[in-house]
Amino acid sequence: MENKISRAEAKKILKQKQKETKKMAKKTLENYKNFAMKGNIVDMAIGVVIGSAFTNIVNTLVSSTITPLISILTNNVDLSTLFITLKGGHFDTIEQAKAAGAIVLNYGDLLNAIINFLIISIVLFIVISILRSSNKKNTKKEEENTKITTKVCPYCKSTIDINASKCAFCTSDLKEEELQT
Repeated sequence: MENKISRAEAKKILKQKQKETKKMAKKTLENYKNFAMKGNIVDMAIGVVIGSAFTNIVNTLVSSTITPLISILTNNVDLSTLFITLKGGHFDTIEQAKAAGAIVLNYGDLLNAIINFLIISIVLFIVISILRSSNKKNTKKEEENTKITTKVCPYCKSTIDINASKCAFCTSDLKEEELQT
């Protein structure tokens, strides 16, 4: 008693499975598209691109401006050339040590990376501080603009100035407790 299915039944089952797989693939692709096109993801991608360009600018600033200034202060020592040979003898330059196959701890590159990090964080702090203060100013202006400047006359329902004591439209005397904002 073997469970055999006919060729026609197998084709029918296979077609059904193909349809289900296509539907699932299409749904998954649609879900991914919705995810990838959300504003936050696109904003984040733009931020990453701008961040990498900003990093290039800071690296150039450090290597061409700040490192030479530090070299002047440290008696012409270039931080990127600082290293310790852990195994393999004494060498005058890191290139000689690497060519000889020595094990080298290049702490000068680490110092440069720390300086890069500090500069990037300081610049970002300044930029964010400026943006926040600008945003606070805009928020205060918006609050001032949204203050109530009008009121409604209880008699003719016209909109009049908040400080009016007489309606400009129906000339009714307005009492403070009668007014609606």
